[in-house]
Parts: sequence; structure tokens; C-alpha cells
Amino acid sequence: MNKERVQELITQLINEIEGNDHLRPATSETPRRVANAYNEIFNGYRLDLDKEIKIFKAQYSEIIVSKGIKFYSMCEHHILPFYGTVDIIYMPEEYLLGISKFARVVNYFSHRLNVQEKMTDDIANYLMGCSLKPRGVMVVVKGTHLCEIMRGVKQSNPIIITSAIKGIFKTNPTTRSEALELLKI
Repeated sequence: MNKERVQELITQLINEIEGNDHLRPATSETPRRVANAYNEIFNGYRLDLDKEIKIFKAQYSEIIVSKGIKFYSMCEHHILPFYGTVDIIYMPEEYLLGISKFARVVNYFSHRLNVQEKMTDDIANYLMGCSLKPRGVMVVVKGTHLCEIMRGVKQSNPIIITSAIKGIFKTNPTTRSEALELLKI
């Protein structure tokens, strides 16, 4: 990301919003701050997730749940934040994912312009397609969207829930039910 270009664009945006041709003292550092913030918020475009992910062989074949991974993202329609939690359930075949790596996967896909439905599916598809090669993956995302709170319908605190179900969780109702029960714990 070209931070200098972002600063120029933010300066133009502030001036357009305020009807000025120059920044006020209170906003003089805002373009730099926004460029730095966007560099961090949108770092999902620059990470190499395959280098971040470590898997290891293990003798465990039961369901594994990583619950309540916090995320934030930016709505691609309004460039306003949405945030919430991600629950990841997977059933390993012969490899396990390091526990902290679930958050890395979530950060990779959430730190970009998004819609929640696509982000949910991207996380599940990545986990099914990467070297982890699980028997199944289920991803449940609960998100609060500021575009729905700050504009339009102006709801107070709506929670949107999306899911992506892959592999054995999609094809085997008993396994899917067991995974859903584990989410309730």
C-alpha cells in the first residue's frame, strides 16, 4: 500500500467533507494517522498465509473447536467496520494446526475489504484446501456491522450469523450435530 498516496486521498476527502481547501490544525495529522491505520487494518492483502501456518502430524482424529476468535474487518460496500467472533471446528485426518494459527487464518481473511458471507467461506475453503487437509471444517461467524448501525436502517446492535460447512460436517448429519453441540459448551 502506498501510504503517501493514501495520505493525499484522505486530505482530499477531509477537505471535501468540510468544504475547505486546507486541513484544520486538529486534522493536520489525520491523513498520516489514517494511512498508518489502513496499513495495519488491510494487511491481509500483504501476508503470505502459507508461510504463517504450521501443521504437525498427530494421532488425534476427533473434533477440535477453536471458539470466540475475535475479528474486525471493513465492509466493502461502505468502508465501515464490522466485527465479532469466529468459531472454527475441524476434524483432522492426519495433521493438526497449531492453536494460535486459527487466529492467523482469521486475521488474514478479515484484514481486508469484505462481506461477512465471503469471509466465512474464504476461511473454510482455505482450511479445507491447505496442507492441513482435514476431514471436515465448519466456520461460524457472528458479526456486528457499523454500516447497519450508523446509516440506513440504524439498528442498535444487530448480529449477523453466517456459516460455512465443508467435508464430513456437510455429508454426515451425526458428525455435524456433534460439532454443533460442542459450540454450545
